[in-house]
Amino acid sequence: QLQLVESGGGLVQPGGSLRLSCAASGFTLDYYYIGWFRQAPGKEREGVSSISASGGRTYYADSVKGRFTISRHNAKNTVYLQMNSLKPEDTAVYYCAADRVDKVLYPTYDYWGQGTQVTVSS
Repeated sequence: QLQLVESGGGLVQPGGSLRLSCAASGFTLDYYYIGWFRQAPGKEREGVSSISASGGRTYYADSVKGRFTISRHNAKNTVYLQMNSLKPEDTAVYYCAADRVDKVLYPTYDYWGQGTQVTVSS
């Protein structure tokens, strides 16, 4: 059974950092494009970042460019999202998603995790 599990969310003060992890089970991520998305209450799900299967290409939403970094460790079957200089507007449930086709930041990936809550507040 293909499964994605996010972890690393939590409560952090503005300006702080968190690293989210997306671990896959039941399949290998080597050939999959991975996207990170977020959804705040009352808002649509938005693309945050994505990475190609090789790791050689990354995309970022303008709102997180320069603050977030996506990376992957295929040997650990895990993708990471390092989030620095967090702002209250980054508060959302963060999801990772996987697809064999490059969906960039469009929320049409085939496989999704259950999400992890990130709250940025003082």
